[in-house]
Amino acid sequence: MSHKAGFIAIVGRPNTGKSTLVNALVGEKIVITSHHPNTTRHAIRGIINHEDYQLIVVDTPGVHKPKTLLGGALNAVVTESMDAVDVVVQCIPVNESVGEGDLFIAKQIAQQRPSKKICAITMVDMVDKSKVPSQLMAAQELAVKAGFTWDDIVPISAKIDLQVQTILDLLIKYSPESPAFYPKDLSSDQELSVAIADLIREAAIEEVFEEVPHSIAVVINEMNLREKTKESDPDFYDIHASIIVERDSQKAIVIGKRGSHLKSIGIRARAQIEEKLGTRIYLALHVKVISNWQGDPKALQRLGFTRQ
Repeated sequence: MSHKAGFIAIVGRPNTGKSTLVNALVGEKIVITSHHPNTTRHAIRGIINHEDYQLIVVDTPGVHKPKTLLGGALNAVVTESMDAVDVVVQCIPVNESVGEGDLFIAKQIAQQRPSKKICAITMVDMVDKSKVPSQLMAAQELAVKAGFTWDDIVPISAKIDLQVQTILDLLIKYSPESPAFYPKDLSSDQELSVAIADLIREAAIEEVFEEVPHSIAVVINEMNLREKTKESDPDFYDIHASIIVERDSQKAIVIGKRGSHLKSIGIRARAQIEEKLGTRIYLALHVKVISNWQGDPKALQRLGFTRQ
């Protein structure tokens, strides 16, 4: 069989199962996930490698009505990610009504005329099977309103690996013949420092999301491989990172009483980072205030959310 290679954009509203699907397709955790919305903030490419194909799957931020410059920048990332891909997959959860946000995304998909279009009805493990057909019908009607027809509609649960293989087979089917775009041993094009910053942010989100919903960003200040005393010694990384918030009151929350929250964030993040790196690390976390960074163009540039 000729070798295939294709680019696929996974899109949808916030918290619709996009990142969970990408991780399931790639077969390892390359994107942080959370039950809280707006967790993904960058277009992250997961790379699925096989002797006969390579699929580059782009996880995107959830499309939403922006209230800050950051929100607008994230929506722009989604629009750019859909441009000239071979397949677009829109995730629509089975347990939520199809609404204006879904229609807004579907109309953007309609503009990608050459791209194959798949609708993934996600989270089907969370409802009775009898509720699935009505959501399939709603997805069909959504496409008609947007001015196109889905090439496929697939009910899935990435969490329990239900029909993920079906989606994968369709992505292979719709990818063009092409040599590989990336080395075959690569599972993501994400910079290691960005991936580690995201793992720290994931830990912080889980610890203090209720008090500090969307104001957290993370920057890696230093990441160095410690010098070995013996050649046989395992690798050991020293990592210094800053957790960015917008107000002094948020800083106090992230640190917690006697440093309790910051300690919990560090423990959770360290375990995830060590698993990713396959070696031990020293992790030092600091909390820094950048006033109104979500609405400050210069701050967004420094934090890597907008182009220079």
